[in-house]
Amino acid sequence: MTAIHHAAAQGFSAQADAYARGRPDYPAGLADWLRDTLGLAPGKTVVDLGAGTGKFTPLLLPSGATVIAVEPVAQMRAQLTSKLPTVTALEGSAESMPLPDGSVDAVVCAQAFHWFANTAAMREIRRVLRPGGKLGLVWNVRDESVGWVAKLTQIMTPFEGDAPRFYRGDWKKVFPAEGFGPLGLTRMPYTHSGPPEQVVVDRVMSVSFIASLPAAKQDAVRAQLREVIATDPALQGRDEVAFPYSTEAYCCERRA
Repeated sequence: MTAIHHAAAQGFSAQADAYARGRPDYPAGLADWLRDTLGLAPGKTVVDLGAGTGKFTPLLLPSGATVIAVEPVAQMRAQLTSKLPTVTALEGSAESMPLPDGSVDAVVCAQAFHWFANTAAMREIRRVLRPGGKLGLVWNVRDESVGWVAKLTQIMTPFEGDAPRFYRGDWKKVFPAEGFGPLGLTRMPYTHSGPPEQVVVDRVMSVSFIASLPAAKQDAVRAQLREVIATDPALQGRDEVAFPYSTEAYCCERRA
């Protein structure tokens, strides 16, 4: 299986629990997008590629489609199977999926595609998709127009290193992709609400390049996050906070 980026391998292995706790869910409106744009329905088969701990997978199940999760990190896959024991979860990567040619109707990557946006992955996705099948790419994007959200980014950015990041837009360089139609975009607002320790601290600590830091540096990051919670007027003294996102959902079709 193709090697995955060191930040993903180390960080997601080390902080699978924090990922499961802190990562936001997704807006209810995505159910319509999955049905109307990706064409999910009974009798169809969809791959959740880079499925992680299964944050996105439950959104696929109500469609009635057969769901196959593909995830390379064992610790993440264990979280998924414990939460969703009826879902088939396979070890595999974007460049090497253990699936037959033309065997699925859709491939969905939630919070993942920027890790493997390359020609080999697009070739493999095209291989497993039937002609007319859809590739869906979904990200929850932090709303940094909100002051305290921008502070979180300032805390994280010094540790990015060479980790692929959605906001840089490098993932778009593979499009237009051979054998695929144009990439369409749907945006929808989303708010993740909950205790600040979960919504803010666990969320940031689950970021791959933060989760792979030495313990002392992780502790320093946690301290900075808790300082923001304690001092920012929008957060201080609150038992529950609302973390604003914009969910971006992209889709393109595999041509014959």
